[in-house]
Amino acid sequence: MVENAQSVKLTLKNPAEGLALFGPQDKFLHLIEREIEAQIFTREEEITIQGAAGEVNSLQQLFEVLLQLIRNNYTLTERDVLYAVELAKQMKADQLLDLFKGEITTTHRGKPIRVKTIGQRQYVSTIKKKDIVFGIGPAGTGKTYLAVVLAVTKLKEGAVKRIVLTRPAVEAGESLGFLPGDLQEKVDPYLRPLYDALNDVLGPEQVAKSLERGLIEIAPLAYMRGRTLDDSFIILDEAQNTTPEQMKMFLTRLGFGSKMVITGDVTQIDLPRGKSSGLVEANRILRNIEEIGFIYFDEQDVVRHSLVQKIIIAYNEEKDK
Repeated sequence: MVENAQSVKLTLKNPAEGLALFGPQDKFLHLIEREIEAQIFTREEEITIQGAAGEVNSLQQLFEVLLQLIRNNYTLTERDVLYAVELAKQMKADQLLDLFKGEITTTHRGKPIRVKTIGQRQYVSTIKKKDIVFGIGPAGTGKTYLAVVLAVTKLKEGAVKRIVLTRPAVEAGESLGFLPGDLQEKVDPYLRPLYDALNDVLGPEQVAKSLERGLIEIAPLAYMRGRTLDDSFIILDEAQNTTPEQMKMFLTRLGFGSKMVITGDVTQIDLPRGKSSGLVEANRILRNIEEIGFIYFDEQDVVRHSLVQKIIIAYNEEKDK
């Protein structure tokens, strides 16, 4: 018998709740059992949890939170369940309820866009409060996507007159010079992730119209030199590949009524050897300026396929050896 063993019963309202909670072919249940040691027994519309007190408490909180989400018509994904388990281990799963309450906006197909992690929520609220925000962290944490979503929201509300999206022209091991076509054709595939996020929120037709009317501008970072950007929402993506000079040039473009969001992953710097990253330097030099927000994402904030999270963790462990 386990020391400090305890047993807790939870009642479901109907069998459909059990199906939603445990996932297709009990997929979510198996995930939960793999992560938390306590035993889970299910009989019709009752769940019994048995085991050490700490683990039983974590599981009870986890199931209660997940059930509340289900009862509010939220459809759970594997990613949500994994994140909820991580939070439940620290008895913080109840923080999920706030996350899923509000939606930032909807996609052009009417699907709600919500924050999915506590890190994302902090990021969104910081962007709303501050004029310059840095979002630093691994791929798949929604840094660029959420910035684009907020930019579009501000444009729709009339809070800004246009959106400017930019990236430095360094691509992973490739040179732009060798790509065929004129500048527009060269730049487009490489700014693709920005288009993808815009298309999701506005729809391709609306994006094309907005680009034509100059409401949205997508350009390489070099095109920002010498300009002052007023009443604009400006996003600098892949900022780890800026040089310190480029970063300073970019940040000093900030005009009245404008917001800037700078996103990047300091573990994926593609600059030539010996060149330091403008993002790393800006983080060091500017982090004590109160009006500038710095949000750091970690692998817990990865909202892509759960395998992406595991890949990032494995690489980080290798680096720390």
